[in-house]
Parts: sequence; C-alpha cells; structure tokens
Amino acid sequence: MFNTIKNALKTPEVRKKLLYTLVLIIIFRMGCFITIPGVNSFALNEAMDANGIAGLVNIISGGAFSRFSIFAMTITPYITASIVIQLLAMIIPALERLTKEGGEEGRAKINRYTKIVTLILALIEALGIYLSYRNSGVFVEPGFLTGFLTVLSLLTGTALLMWLGEQITSKGIGNGISIIIFIGIISSLPSVVTTIWGLIMGTGSFSTSGLLLSLGIIIGAIILVAGVVFVQEAERRIPVQYSKKVVGRKMVGAQNTHIPLKLAMAGVMPVIFASSFMTFPAMILQIFIKDISTQTGFWAGVYKFSIATSTSSVPIGYSIANAIVYLLLIIGFTFFYTYATFNPAEVANNIKKNGGFIPGIRAGKPTADYLSSIISKLTWFGGLFLALIAILPMLMRFTGMNVAFGGTSILIVVGVALETVRQLESQLMMRHYKGFLE
Repeated sequence: MFNTIKNALKTPEVRKKLLYTLVLIIIFRMGCFITIPGVNSFALNEAMDANGIAGLVNIISGGAFSRFSIFAMTITPYITASIVIQLLAMIIPALERLTKEGGEEGRAKINRYTKIVTLILALIEALGIYLSYRNSGVFVEPGFLTGFLTVLSLLTGTALLMWLGEQITSKGIGNGISIIIFIGIISSLPSVVTTIWGLIMGTGSFSTSGLLLSLGIIIGAIILVAGVVFVQEAERRIPVQYSKKVVGRKMVGAQNTHIPLKLAMAGVMPVIFASSFMTFPAMILQIFIKDISTQTGFWAGVYKFSIATSTSSVPIGYSIANAIVYLLLIIGFTFFYTYATFNPAEVANNIKKNGGFIPGIRAGKPTADYLSSIISKLTWFGGLFLALIAILPMLMRFTGMNVAFGGTSILIVVGVALETVRQLESQLMMRHYKGFLE
C-alpha cells in the first residue's frame, strides 16, 4: 500500500488528482466547523447529550452534528435517496430499463432523480432537526426566521457535500461519497487516542488496570481490522475454459481463466444503508411529536427502538430488538446489493456466447444455477460477518463498555481505504499502459 502511494506521488497526473481530492477534503473539514447562525453553543452540548440519535450521525459527520454546522446532516440523505431509487427500480419498469439499458444517458437521469429525492429527504430531515431542538434552548431566538435560516443552511450544506462527492469521484481518487464518510469517521481518531491515554494515566497517575484495558482494546481493534481486511480481500475463483475459435483469419487457442467472486461483494454499503434506514424513523418522528424522547406510547417506543443503535440510554429490550432487526437489514441489503451488481444469468449467457464453460457444468441455465448457488453461500457468509461486526458495539454495551468507534466505523474505514488503494493502483496501471503506447 505504501509503495502504491509513493508511486502515485511520483506520477504527475495521479498526484494532481490526489491534491485535488485533498483540497476538497479540506473544504469539507472546514465546513464542519462553520456553525449555523443563531445557535447557543452552551445549550447545544446539553441538548446533544439528551438526544440519542446524535451519536452515530455525529461519528459519520466528523463532529459536525455536535457543532450544529452546515454539514450537520452529512451525506445520509443522499445515501437514503440512493436506497429509495434502487428499490423503486425493482418495481417500476421504466426505472429498471434506465438502470440496465439506458447507458450513459440513463445513468445521468437516475443521478438526477437521486438528487431530487436527496433534496426532498434533506428538507424533511432539516425540519425534523430544527423542530427537535427548537424548545431546548439551542437557538437564541427560535422563530420562523431562525427556522428558515437553519433549514436553508442544512439543505445547502447537504447539497454542497453531494457536489463535493461528485467532484471527487469524477476528478479525484476514490468514490466521493465514501471518502466523505471515511474522513468524517477518522477525524475522531485523536479523541480515541486521548481516551485511551486517559485510561492509562487515570486521574494523573499510572493505572495498571487502565493499561491492560487499553492493550485489550488495541489488540481487539487490530484483530478486527485484520479480519475485515481478510474478508474484504478473500475471493472464490470459478475456473472458466474457452474453446478454440476463429478470429479474423487466425485460430485463437483455448484459454483458461477464472471469475473472481468476493466474499463481501457488496462491501460496506449494506452497513451504511442499514444504519440510514434504522435512524430515519426517529428523524421523521421528531418532526411531528414534540419532546418524543420523554414520552411513552407506541410512537415513543418506535423512536427508542430507532435510536437504540447509537445510544445506551434506552431499555435493554429495545437494544436487543434493534440489534436483531439491524442484523436482518444488513443481511437483506447484502443480498440486494450483491444481486444488483452481479447477475448470474447474464454472466452465464456471456460465457456461453464467447464459447466458454465451467468445467463439469453445462453452459446456459445450469451455469447460471451453479453461479447463483455459490453467490448465495458467499453472500450469507459475507452478510453475517458484516452484521456481527456492525452490532459489536451493542454487544459490548451489555458488558458495561461503551465503544464509540465500533465495528461499523472500522468496516467503513477499512473498506474505503482498500477500495481507494485499488483505484490508485488502476490509475498507475493506466498511466503505465499510456506511456508504453506512446
């Protein structure tokens, strides 16, 4: 990895893309410290402590939510909009045709629809945030003008983040949306280091128990990262043989190749999707029900269930139910995302058209069934692994430990880092081929 980065810095074209990405990241981090006008900073900290949903959103936003900055909503509305559009594409034939057969123009239309849904969801979420904190003393002068300014600032911040993500994807290195989430998470590393140092030193004197606990946390994190890297990089290789055929005036000999099938083909997207899906009901309920966190009843139960992912202040029953639903959602989204990106029937048809076959498997439908069977097994393993890692912080709470930088964060950080390194390697490879052809 370090050699890849070193070679990238030596290549002018790739270096420009890296610097461009760095500039946009700096703009993102600067925006995280621009607080919305009219916010009472002293009352804000107390309000954030009382609001359970702030935890996970604040981690992803890089602390922007706790400062009530213009990027407080981070990129979650865009992620939710992407989920909505992909689900609608499964039930609306016109959207499905745009997704599969529309080409570049179809992708542009899908992107446009996603942006429209993003702005609608961002407007709803911004209203929910303002109404949730309106009576908590966060705003100096709560009223229509303050609400309008708050909603407009949050909406503009989300739109700007969406634009920054697109620019990173098209002109920089890596997936822009994933990079923004990645930077938001790793920005909390200094506070994690400070917390570990505080465990070791205690109240000013060395603590042996604190040192052992810190070593346990560090070793556990290293094992967790190693496991994530192993699963993200592991693959099942399906052998494919191509028979001899005539190309032009030449006879092309038989070729042996393979289809690489990843254990976690969906990457970290199912975890991000499930997190957004779980926290969205709480944001909606805050719009319509005043002080819902202090109330009782059905909708108050739904609110507590929704925020159980990011807080330990709810009853244990809500946490257990939330963990089960969260696990099922991650597995479900893993299957959905895997089959949305890999179609066994389409791959089998392509192999058959090119005169290929999998040894021991007949071409056509038997090949598609064989690939579907393997994909199903791999997806079950990958989905369960992602789910167990994601609910790890909840399991740790039952032991009395509250892990803020938990499995979800590590999954996202490691997954995005590996994907970015792969893109760097592909950029260097393209540069090498260009130089060879020139």
